[in-house]
Amino acid sequence: MPATPVRPALSARVAQIPPTVFSEMSALAVRTGALNLGQGFPDVDGPASVVAAAEQAMREGANQYAPGIGVPALRAAIARHQERHYGLTPDPDSEVVVTTGCTEAIAGALLGLVDPGDEVVVLEPYYDSYTAMLDMCGARRRPVTLRAPAFRPDPDDLRAAITPATKLVLLNTPHNPTGTVLTREELQLVADLAIENDVVVVTDEVYEHLVFDDARSAEGHVPIATLPGMWERTLTLSSVGKSWSFTGWKVGWATGPAHLVQAVLAAKQWLTFTSGAPLQPAVAHALDHEAAWPAALAKDLQARRDLLCAGLAEAGLPARRPEGTYFATTDISHLGWEDGRAFCLALPERAGVVAIPTQGFYDDADAGRQLVRWAFCKEPGVIGEGVRRLAAADLAR
Repeated sequence: MPATPVRPALSARVAQIPPTVFSEMSALAVRTGALNLGQGFPDVDGPASVVAAAEQAMREGANQYAPGIGVPALRAAIARHQERHYGLTPDPDSEVVVTTGCTEAIAGALLGLVDPGDEVVVLEPYYDSYTAMLDMCGARRRPVTLRAPAFRPDPDDLRAAITPATKLVLLNTPHNPTGTVLTREELQLVADLAIENDVVVVTDEVYEHLVFDDARSAEGHVPIATLPGMWERTLTLSSVGKSWSFTGWKVGWATGPAHLVQAVLAAKQWLTFTSGAPLQPAVAHALDHEAAWPAALAKDLQARRDLLCAGLAEAGLPARRPEGTYFATTDISHLGWEDGRAFCLALPERAGVVAIPTQGFYDDADAGRQLVRWAFCKEPGVIGEGVRRLAAADLAR
């Protein structure tokens, strides 16, 4: 029987996707011995009870394939989490699917819902897996730029981005890398446009619990699925990685109406098929029994954010104070560099520090050319040493 040929269009699209900038800059940190203030992984693990629950699950035999949709205990815990925090009541048997991190949930959602030629509206700057997956799907991006220094979506830009060819709006709030938390009013505009144009919304909410006081005073994180008329057209994605400090476990989920969840599951079965069996009961334990952990983490991260932003300002690198996430952004144009990537490549030698250039997260290169992202999900001593090095260095071009 002759071999089935690889579709040239797809293989060519995959070959053209560049390596992730996170991997490049983390490798630079390892190679140079520089402090990594770029990639968003915490220095400290999450609750010990959750680790113990994973150990117990392994010892009790949860070491073979889990159901593709996820173990019942975790799906039920995810449903309880959505109800407890947001008043949403997904059916754990048909409206919840467990994924290998939120990254697979994104991949499954896009592969399951988007066809070649479909238009997808996406906020930029964007998490780089969004564009990689959209390229694999053969979709056409319609970016809406969150422009510095405010990083808010422009209502006219949102309206202009929706066309008759729009299949899906891909949101991220709290937003990586800007730290913007979309307001109810901003989300309502997206909801109105989605309903008017019969468009699906996929929303990445991995930082849902990591929102700081200045945003919480204005209502904090609002899932768009809670707005009138939006549950039936919204797929909500999240994970245990950020809010419980288990980024390496790669356990995430998608919730929403059954037909949208089924689209994710249909793609997932050909990606990972199933996700870490002994980790799933442990994540259920985190959601049910360590529910206070994310709030304490957010309070701690707010102090670290303030430490980083104050230190960056003293080093001549003032940053916008983010409303959520792990990240703060600096404009380096006053230092004379042609772009953020050149600055970041030179930074280990200049200061012994690594950051992430954000220009690769934009279609509009000019909008992000001079922006650099810093991570504050590190120990205070690491942040303090990093900003001390920056303050002592000559950072001008």
